[in-house]
Amino acid sequence: MQKTKYIFVIGGVLSGVGKGVTTASIGRIFKNRGFKVSAIKIDPYINVDAGTMNPVEHGEVFVTEDGDETDQDLGNYERFLETDIYSYNYMTTGRVYLSVIEKERGMQYKGKCVEVVPHIPMEVIHRIKNAAAKTKAEIMVIEIGGTAGEYQNILFLEAARMMKLENPGDVAFVLVSYLPVPGHLGEMKTKPTQYASRTLNASGIQADFIVARGPAALDKPRREKLAVLCGLRNEDDVIAAPDVKSIYEIPQVLEKQKFAESIMKRLNIKSRKVVEKNWDKFVNKIDKITTSVKIAVIGKYFATGDYTLADSYISVINAIKHAAWHNGVNAEMTWIDSEEYEKHPEKIKELGNYDAVIVPGGFGTRGIEGIISTIKYAREHNLPYLGLCYGMQLATIEFSRNVLGYKDAHTVECNPKSKNLIININLTQAENIKNNRYGGTMRLGAYDCVLKQGSISRNLYGAEKISERHRHRYEFDNKYRDEMEQKGMIVTGVNPQSNLVEIIEIKNHPYFVGVQFHPEFKSRFLEPHPLFVGLVKAALKNK
Repeated sequence: MQKTKYIFVIGGVLSGVGKGVTTASIGRIFKNRGFKVSAIKIDPYINVDAGTMNPVEHGEVFVTEDGDETDQDLGNYERFLETDIYSYNYMTTGRVYLSVIEKERGMQYKGKCVEVVPHIPMEVIHRIKNAAAKTKAEIMVIEIGGTAGEYQNILFLEAARMMKLENPGDVAFVLVSYLPVPGHLGEMKTKPTQYASRTLNASGIQADFIVARGPAALDKPRREKLAVLCGLRNEDDVIAAPDVKSIYEIPQVLEKQKFAESIMKRLNIKSRKVVEKNWDKFVNKIDKITTSVKIAVIGKYFATGDYTLADSYISVINAIKHAAWHNGVNAEMTWIDSEEYEKHPEKIKELGNYDAVIVPGGFGTRGIEGIISTIKYAREHNLPYLGLCYGMQLATIEFSRNVLGYKDAHTVECNPKSKNLIININLTQAENIKNNRYGGTMRLGAYDCVLKQGSISRNLYGAEKISERHRHRYEFDNKYRDEMEQKGMIVTGVNPQSNLVEIIEIKNHPYFVGVQFHPEFKSRFLEPHPLFVGLVKAALKNK
C-alpha cells in the first residue's frame, strides 16, 4: 500500500456552497478506482462536539458508530464512501484545545511553554495522521470548515501549510469557491474567487485546484482568467461544479473533467482506472425515474424566519430518497411544521393526501401535540408510518392516551408530574441531568437489537440480531409493555443487554413502525436502509 496522500478542501467567498459534498465526491472518484479512502472534518467552533448545538442553527447532528456527535458532513462522507467514519475523523477547535490542555496538565510537554503556535497546529497534524493510520487510508480528504480569511480556522490552515512544507509531494489543496451571476448583469463574476484565492495565499497556502461552484457551468474565458489570476498551473486545474439535480451526480461531474487524473499527477500517484461502476449505473438509472410517492415529514426544526431548513433532517431526507429510488420512484417530500396542527387541528385531514408519513427525532415540548395528532391519524387511517426516536416515543404516548385510556400519558422530558410516564429516564441519565452533564452523555452510538420472529422489522432486515445508532436520553418504561401488547402495539425489537425497547409495531396495520434508534444514519446511496424501503413499499401500495 502506498503512503497516505492528503487532499485539503478549503472554502472561499461564502459557506454552504458544497464543501462537504465536494469532499465526499473527491473521495468517491478515488474509491471508484480501488483506493482505500477516508475523510476528516475540521470544524472551527469551540464546542467539543456538535451535540449541544441547536439543529436550526447548525443542522443535523450526525452520530458515528462509536457514539460521536458530529457535523452533518460526516453523513455525506459515509453515504458517498460507503464506509463508517469514526470519532477520530472529526475534530473541532474545542476538541483540539482540550487535548493540548490535558497533555500539558499531564506533563506530556515535559515542562515546555505550551503556545498556540506551534502546539495547536501540531496537535491537528497528529490527529490527521492518527486518523490516516487507523483507517489505513491511501487517500485522506480533509475538509476545513468555514472559509479562507476567517479568524476561526487560521490554525487549521497553518497545520495544512506545515504538512505541505514537510512533504510537498503528499499534500494538495482544493479551494471550493462560489461564482455568482448577479441578476442585473447576467454574467458570472470571478472577482470574489480571486479574492478568496489571495486570502488563502495570505495564510501561506497556494491552491492547487479551484472547484468553481455556481448556478451554471464555468466557460472557457473565466476558466482561463481564474487559472492566470489565482496562480494555477493551467486552466484544467479549474473544475466547473454547476448546480445539479442530485448531489450524487457530482462524482460524474468531476470525472468528466478528469479531476482524479489531475490530482494523481499532482501527488505523484500511479494512475488507476475506474474499477467500481455501480455508482454511475445507479445515477443513470434514477435519472430516468418519472413516478413518485408523496411523503409527509412532520417535525419541528424546519423554520428559521422565512426559510425552511431541511438540513435539520438531512440524513432522513437522503434515506427516504435512497429507499424511493431503489423502489423505482422519486420521493416527493412535504415539510409540515407540527405546530400547524396544534394551531389548526382541522388541517390534520390533509394527511389523507399523502402516501406515507414520517416523524423524525427531536427534543422538547414545542409542537409535540401536533405530532401526537399526526400519529393518531396515521394509526386510525392505515396511513404507513415510520417514527424515528422521538417519533417512536410519541407513538407509544399516543397509543397509551387513546387506546389504553391514560389521558395524562406523557414523557418525563415534557411533563414530569404526569402519573403515567410512558417515556421515563434511567438512573444514569437522571444523574447526568442533576449534575448538568449534557455534552456527550446521551445514549450514543451503536447498540444491539434482537428482532421478534414474524415481525415486519425482522422480515425487512432478514436477520435476528441487528445493530443501530442511538442519540437519546429517555426510554420506554417497561411496566406498560404487557398492557400495550395486549391492546395491539407490539414490541418487536429489544436491546438484549438492557431489555430496553427498541422497536414497536402495530398489529393489523399496513406499516406502523417506531424505532428508538436512528436508522437514517446507516442508509447508503447504493444500499438503502430496510426500514425506509419497507415504508416506501407500503406507500406504493397505499398510493
